Formats: sequence, structure tokens, C-alpha cells
Amino acid sequence: MKILVILGHPTADSLCGALAEAYTQAALQAGKEVRQISLGDLQFDPVLHHGYAQIQPLEPDLLAAQQALLWAEHLVFVYPIWWGAMPALMKGFIDRTFLSGFAFKYRANSSQWDKLLAGRSAHLWVTMDSPPWYFRWIYRMPGHHQMKKTILEFSGVKPVRISSFGPVLGSTIKQREQWLGEVRRAAAA
Repeated sequence: MKILVILGHPTADSLCGALAEAYTQAALQAGKEVRQISLGDLQFDPVLHHGYAQIQPLEPDLLAAQQALLWAEHLVFVYPIWWGAMPALMKGFIDRTFLSGFAFKYRANSSQWDKLLAGRSAHLWVTMDSPPWYFRWIYRMPGHHQMKKTILEFSGVKPVRISSFGPVLGSTIKQREQWLGEVRRAAAA
């Protein structure tokens, strides 16, 4: 299996960075092909300056990321929930790479679209300072719905699984080791 691991936290020196690295190493040890993208290391403008009214040329790092997305059979996103959703850097990456003609394509004279990333699956490994039950039942999981429904499934990526870890704030070393173990077991399966 060809797996693309995308670290959506701006720094690799984070719990998300440790989770992404644990997943990558366990998948490699299980004999899978793995590529990794750390969004904090990419050189690109995350702002879509003219919306979709004008074509904004993609920087080399974004062109390479698009090729990696096309190469992959399974996408792994590791990121925190900040203010109910993904970090701005990750949203900027999606705005700039998941473009019409690449991730989807509207049909002429129709409200329907073609899902150009079909045939891929995804797993989202998400950290948060809220307890996951609180994020689910009180906040109604806006960031999870955004990634799963309005980005990945809109582009044809299915199934999309989500694993939430939290609260990170106040978590013990033992709890973090359990989270790392869960990621490793999933990557090796």
C-alpha cells in the first residue's frame, strides 16, 4: 500500500509530529511504501489571494505535494484542532492544492461534480485540548465534518476514518504513550 502522511501541525516538535513519525515508522516496518509531508517545512503562500477568480500559480512544494497525493492510495492527516478546526496552515494547504481540475471538477451545466481523488482512503489522527466527547456532543465536531465531508469525501476520498486524542492539555506521559501505540498498531495493520 502507498501511504502519504501529512503533518498538519506547523512544527514537527509536537505531539502531532510524534504521532506522524510513529505512524510512518510503523508503516515502513510493516512493508508499506510511505511518503511524508510536513506542512511547516513547505515553502508556499497559504493565502488564496483572489479566491478562485484567478489562477494562482502553485509553488514547487505544492506541485510536489499534488504529485504525492496522486501517488498515494491512503492519506493520513495528523493535526490538532484549534478553534474547532484545523490550523490555518493546513487550511491554506488545502485551499491551494485541492483545486478544481485536480481534486474535483464541476460538470458543465450541472450542479454535479467529478470526484478526482476517488479510489483513495484516509485516516485523520486529530489532537485537541477538549475531551473528544465534548467536541462531539457539545461542539458537534465542526472540524471533523469539514475534513471528512466537505473536503475529502467531496473529492472522492472514501472511507475516511477519524481518531481523536484528547484532552492533550494535562495528559500524562502514559496517556501519550497509549496514543502513540494506537497509531503504531493502525499503521502496522
